[in-house]
Amino acid sequence: MSAFHIRAEQSRDISAIHDVTEAAFTGIEHSDGTEQDLVDKLRAAKALSLSLVAEADGEVIGHIAASEVLIGGGVQGWFGIGPVSVRPDKQQQGVGIALMGSALDQLRAEGAGGIVLLGDPGYYRRFGFEVVPGLVYPDAPAEFFMAVCLNAPAFPQGVVEYHSAFGG
Repeated sequence: MSAFHIRAEQSRDISAIHDVTEAAFTGIEHSDGTEQDLVDKLRAAKALSLSLVAEADGEVIGHIAASEVLIGGGVQGWFGIGPVSVRPDKQQQGVGIALMGSALDQLRAEGAGGIVLLGDPGYYRRFGFEVVPGLVYPDAPAEFFMAVCLNAPAFPQGVVEYHSAFGG
């Protein structure tokens, strides 16, 4: 694979991000097929706290989004990652790892308390994510809801609320 680099989303990337996200989740068992629409809704609501793309040869080949979450009705400064998308023909080549690493670095530098996500524990543990008892995302299998502390002294407790775009 040719080299790729990670950069902030630009307005010219919006269509490509939509297409990459749709392609990345097509046929995935736990996907409802609306991840690309979620990114569009978060962007329209100005709720994308972080939106990075992986670019190779002038083409967007991957994307990662983060938006602020509220924990236990009051804890702020935490973010939810998702979706993370890599074009199917570029998967298993380090693109997703690079996107996640860049997102973690940027959110840490910006003072984020931590990050939550819903995903495969086998994949996300490498970044320090873990299941945290008492940190809950309703209607999701507990073993797939994980968090990592960045600047917070400890994990908060309570129900995690994502932006309303996640609800439909």
